[in-house]
Amino acid sequence: MSFVSGYLPVIPLRNAVLFPGISMPLRVGREKSVQALRQATAGQNWVVLLGQKNPDTSIAKIEDLYSVGTLCKIESQRKEDDGSFSVFVHAHQRVRVIKSREEEGVFQVLTEGLEDIGQLDVKTKEALLESLKQISLETLDLLGGHVRRVKTWIGEINDLSTLTNVCAGYADFELKEKQALLEMLDLKERALRILDLLQEQKERLKVQNDIREKLTDNINQSQRESILREQMRVIREQLGDDDSKGIVEQYEAKIKDAQMTPEALELATSQLRRLESMNAASPEYQIIRTHLDLMVSLPWSKSSEHKEIDLEEAERILNEDHYGMEKIKKRILQHLAVMKLRKTHQGSILLFVGPPGVGKTSLGKSIARALGKKYVRAALGGVRDDSEIRGHRRTYIGALPGRIISSIKKAGENDPVFILDEIDKLSRGFSGDPASALLETLDPEQNGSFQDHYLDTPFDLSKVMFIATANSLETIPGPLLDRMEVIELTGYTVDEKRQIAKNHLWPKQLKEHGIEDSQLGITDEALTSVLTRYTREAGVRELQRKLATICKAMSLRIVKAAGQKLTVDVGDLDEIFGAERFSSDMIESVLPPGVVTGLAWTPVGGDILFIETEEMPGNGQLLLTGQLGEVMQESTKIALSLLKARLPLLDPNIDFSKKEIHVHVPAGAIPKDGPSAGVTMLSSIASKLLKRPVNPKLAMTGEISLRGSVLPVGGIKEKVIAAHRAGVNEIILCKKNEKDLREVPESIKKDIKFHFVSSVNEVLKIALGVDLPQIYIPTVGGSSPMESGAIN
Repeated sequence: MSFVSGYLPVIPLRNAVLFPGISMPLRVGREKSVQALRQATAGQNWVVLLGQKNPDTSIAKIEDLYSVGTLCKIESQRKEDDGSFSVFVHAHQRVRVIKSREEEGVFQVLTEGLEDIGQLDVKTKEALLESLKQISLETLDLLGGHVRRVKTWIGEINDLSTLTNVCAGYADFELKEKQALLEMLDLKERALRILDLLQEQKERLKVQNDIREKLTDNINQSQRESILREQMRVIREQLGDDDSKGIVEQYEAKIKDAQMTPEALELATSQLRRLESMNAASPEYQIIRTHLDLMVSLPWSKSSEHKEIDLEEAERILNEDHYGMEKIKKRILQHLAVMKLRKTHQGSILLFVGPPGVGKTSLGKSIARALGKKYVRAALGGVRDDSEIRGHRRTYIGALPGRIISSIKKAGENDPVFILDEIDKLSRGFSGDPASALLETLDPEQNGSFQDHYLDTPFDLSKVMFIATANSLETIPGPLLDRMEVIELTGYTVDEKRQIAKNHLWPKQLKEHGIEDSQLGITDEALTSVLTRYTREAGVRELQRKLATICKAMSLRIVKAAGQKLTVDVGDLDEIFGAERFSSDMIESVLPPGVVTGLAWTPVGGDILFIETEEMPGNGQLLLTGQLGEVMQESTKIALSLLKARLPLLDPNIDFSKKEIHVHVPAGAIPKDGPSAGVTMLSSIASKLLKRPVNPKLAMTGEISLRGSVLPVGGIKEKVIAAHRAGVNEIILCKKNEKDLREVPESIKKDIKFHFVSSVNEVLKIALGVDLPQIYIPTVGGSSPMESGAIN
């Protein structure tokens, strides 16, 4: 009787015979076999394995299979990348086909169980059992290798039927001989036949070992590999695992098409040979396949379609995608012109530095479009492991290639425009320094042979056009910064933002929200109000979010309007956004003595700040609050020293020894540093001590020295734009900063009165209306009047 009744699906075996009691892995790849596997797993996992009469032909009818096979249960299965299945089965019983049919393209059979026949006395059974064990152990000794566990297993078998099945299943017999043993039901006859076959194999192995020992000293490496591959081929044929041959052939074709460098080709070929000689169930098998998949998919020799750089077309695209930024566009076009003259991308790496939202990343997209090249981007913010750049070594579990090679693979071409976004946000961790790993990537003299740890062979990055972006230069290491050409982007003016909103952001938001231009519009007054009353930023990112909010808020009205065009006016903004975040004039109309408006530069653009001073009885101490850095604290101490030396000459009643002065910079949770607040600190302390208020619409910036000089500072354009945005109409600057106003738009300069000074005396005269006495410094041979703030 069979273990299971009813029709069961059939999986044909091409190069294997399975015996009862044996477990074995199979690769199921043919369509009929896959369907049979699905039918079996949909039931109770029972399946009948029948051998093919002719392994080299396809199966058209059930008669192409032997009638005696094995009833097996599927223990586990796994789907492979190529669509085939790896199946592990355990054979339970010999069966003979009684009836057959074909259902949904799958052979199904009704079977009967086959039991051993022939009565054996105890002595005969023991003699045959011992003889089979002895010759099996002798054969295993000739095979060599790690056979200790197999020998122990065979020594523990005490059932003659089980031992015959094990010997027939694992011995190197011909396929037809194995099928004959499967059909042989007489136990004594089967045991004697196996003894004869094992004796023949034993003698053959002796001869082979003798020959191998004689040829060991003369055989070369290629012959050894050929023999090993042939032996592996035979083993796979015996196990029915012949699909790997197709995989190897596929990889050979892909490696040939990849057009690799000689060094990469040698590595790929070596990996393929290892794959060919490896069992598919081995953990390293999939690791090698993944590595080969990366190698054959990289664009070793594939570049974008070569075309001459059209500078006029590039300029048109830059103007189309970005409003304003004329200086930046000119620098980019100059860079492209150099590339056109040199006919190569190799050279300096561009670094766009500026506040968030000013278009650094989108400039990279425009350059890629202008050059007709692929665009890829790698976000480096927060990366703290150099393996993220260079990749992990394949010895680690879960190893992956680095972001550079992964992005090149994604691009599919070896000359894309590659954006390294937020390069100033790299951080150093215990696993290494990613900024140092980028040194080779961004060095035109080295990146022609960039080495990724996972790829393990050089890859040419010299054709890639790298563009990095950052908000600040301060956190970029010097050696890395030295490899890049810095192009600074500044914040937009209100007029520039208005044009960007009208021509780019508003149409984009209408499209993203499914709104037609004929359904919704916005007045210029409402747009200006959004710019000035609800946003205050260097870029346009927050502006874009506000316009998106308008579209969302108006969508319900558009549906109810039934085709009538709606227009957003100033009066609608209160309902959409609520109370305005910023007043049109951020500066108060009157400030008390001791409060002065200063100008500051931050990585997100220019800003204004208020410096407040209070005096109280004390013993001459200076108290500073507001998270001030060391440089800013030193500027305050210099300002106080200057005033201690000069104010008593103006007002003898001022006694610093009996006062405690407290200087505070609001927004105390935000760290602040830098020397540019020197003149503001001086004016704030002097304003409080002299009880004279400073015009709130007068802002100032500049460093001061201990001899009273006003020194130039940076970020003038950003500071002036921020002052104009806040309603300032007068600014005090160092005289040497006058040249920096050339970068400020004329529309802003005409609204502001600039005071250029060289000494602190001039600052106090403009801010407080006081004229400090001159200090006379004696010189050799007499004395000559010199104002302390004069610059020689």
